[in-house]
Amino acid sequence: MPSHRLLHPDLERLLTKAAANAPQWPSYQGVSQLVGETVDKRCRVYVDASLGPPAMQNAQDVLVDADRVMKFNDKTFGVVGGYVDVIVFALGGMTDGTGGADHMGCDFSTGAQIEVCASFGNSARCSGLFEAELSECSMNNQLCGLSTGEALSRWCAMVVSNNALSDFASAPTWFADGMPDFVDTVDPTDRNYDSIGCGMAYLSWLMGNEKLTLDKIAQLMVHLGDTCTLAMLALVPATAWADFQAAIAALPGGVTSDDPFGALGTPAPGPTPPPQPPPVPPAPGPGPAPAPQPTTSMNEKAALYLFAIAQAVGDEETKAELDDAVQEVHDTK
Repeated sequence: MPSHRLLHPDLERLLTKAAANAPQWPSYQGVSQLVGETVDKRCRVYVDASLGPPAMQNAQDVLVDADRVMKFNDKTFGVVGGYVDVIVFALGGMTDGTGGADHMGCDFSTGAQIEVCASFGNSARCSGLFEAELSECSMNNQLCGLSTGEALSRWCAMVVSNNALSDFASAPTWFADGMPDFVDTVDPTDRNYDSIGCGMAYLSWLMGNEKLTLDKIAQLMVHLGDTCTLAMLALVPATAWADFQAAIAALPGGVTSDDPFGALGTPAPGPTPPPQPPPVPPAPGPGPAPAPQPTTSMNEKAALYLFAIAQAVGDEETKAELDDAVQEVHDTK
């Protein structure tokens, strides 16, 4: 049924102008309210104002955090990204972040209009969703839409948001489904939680065990392009799957998160170390050295000589008495 809302003509003109100037979003059809842009003008943030103050707070927080997120993304992919527009709204009707994020093409020309689900009271989730789509723009039409690119974008989101999107975890699903091999093959979809989950756990292994950094992984993956398998990223590609499987088997609790090897900085749980014998107390050593006795310096002795001589002369003592006074000073330690 069509809406027949009654609007004041001034408000109607403002809404019409706002709609005309707003970006063309992938799915959002409402009125986009501009919240602001970053100092370098690389990012403009909008909001669906009809959601009220909680959504506005999300949008303001995204605007404040946008510079950090974009610099992280630039460093990760080794290039300076382009200009983007971001809107915060109830994507999929959700306001807790579970609606995810969306954009169109996988570059800064066709994919620069980014939609982010509102997450009332937890704007870190909005920043993570922003980075997930921003990273795909930096893939420059490589990897995007494949399981490998999806895993990479989710890892970027996980790092920049300090794992604020942990409920999006896919590696436990892959583990529970029997760990199919998506290391030697690329799944041509970004919707399969088995192939995405394999990629998430594998990148955790590369960073946690193989000591590769996320920026090296991202730049190598983009360089190799759509044909890049996860095995190609390993130190020994020929045995990558076997080595990865052995590392998974050594995890005492299996795969319970997207970072089973602790690449985010928290060490992965390992086997309980064997009990150690109690330390042997050290053997008693020699007692404390005797305290040094005070000594008299040469300058002090010279002063005492003069004092003794002056006192003897003043008292008109005999030479023998003067000699005794000087000898007494000489014997002073």
